[in-house]
Amino acid sequence: MRSGTERIRPFANRAKVRHRGVSRPLQRVVTDFAADVSFGQAMDKLVEHYGVLLAESTIRRITEGHAQRIFEATLPSVAWPRQPGCDIVIAEMDGGMVPIVESDPTQTDRRQGKRLFWKEAKIGLAHAHGSTTLSYGGTLQGDVDQAGQALFDCAQRAGFGHQTYLHAVGGGAEWIAAQIEAKFGANGAYLVDFYHVCDYLAAAANVMQPDAKAADWLATQKRALKSRCAEDVIQGLQAYLEPEAVPDAEAPVRRCHRYLRKRRQQLDYPRAIARELPIGSGEIESAHRYIVQQRLKRPGAWWRVDQAEHMLALRLNRANKQWQSYWAADFKRVA
Repeated sequence: MRSGTERIRPFANRAKVRHRGVSRPLQRVVTDFAADVSFGQAMDKLVEHYGVLLAESTIRRITEGHAQRIFEATLPSVAWPRQPGCDIVIAEMDGGMVPIVESDPTQTDRRQGKRLFWKEAKIGLAHAHGSTTLSYGGTLQGDVDQAGQALFDCAQRAGFGHQTYLHAVGGGAEWIAAQIEAKFGANGAYLVDFYHVCDYLAAAANVMQPDAKAADWLATQKRALKSRCAEDVIQGLQAYLEPEAVPDAEAPVRRCHRYLRKRRQQLDYPRAIARELPIGSGEIESAHRYIVQQRLKRPGAWWRVDQAEHMLALRLNRANKQWQSYWAADFKRVA
């Protein structure tokens, strides 16, 4: 129908549909599929389960649109908690690389002059001691301070309060330990992942001891780290240090000695064991696989950095079991 120059479609207006439009329920299905698999695979799943065919580009547009909304609605807590909180919160943090593509703005054809590189996704998790309910947070474009803030928010959602002790475990990256100190202060303590330390000790053992005794020496050092001060292990490496003329890449004892010496305060495994707290960061390494790598590191996939950030927010939303609340709020917003 026409009214002057205006087109009126009574059925479309009453049914609240439009040409090439996608209903909210269908958008939810599309985003649900594409949050876990490639956009092309999501297209196939949509046909198989619902008999609906949408172009891959439409699926991508819908998914990335909702991912962006989730990212923009994510506001980590920055205020120090007022409530006492639970006794102990366990936190872990680590970084993993995501493939990024960047177009050259000087090229008229965006297919030319592309730059491929890797960018670190920093994610963290937290849970109350004895609880299996995990809270996740992270950032791709943000700096280490934003990553630390995301972990602080995770810890609060896990029960961290002004009287809570935070036990943090992670790799040897200095920025992680620095963020634990900056965000949690005297309430937090950082422990270097025991198995990362063992990797350095194993490399040193192969140089310090004959093959037959290397395994025994390594086992002795592991027991020493778990039962008494790490200083004994550090001092034991001193006599085997390679000469300064030997390149660092060919000096595993020196690398191990330096790694442990610089992290003396982060090797208190006896205290953690006595309190039945973890000494390894396997949980966060697994989280990188099923949150980041499963979707953002698929073979042949390259992301623009903002799209990767938004998809990471979508993946974190699902890991935090906030999927239902997002769609409830989204339907209310457009009603």
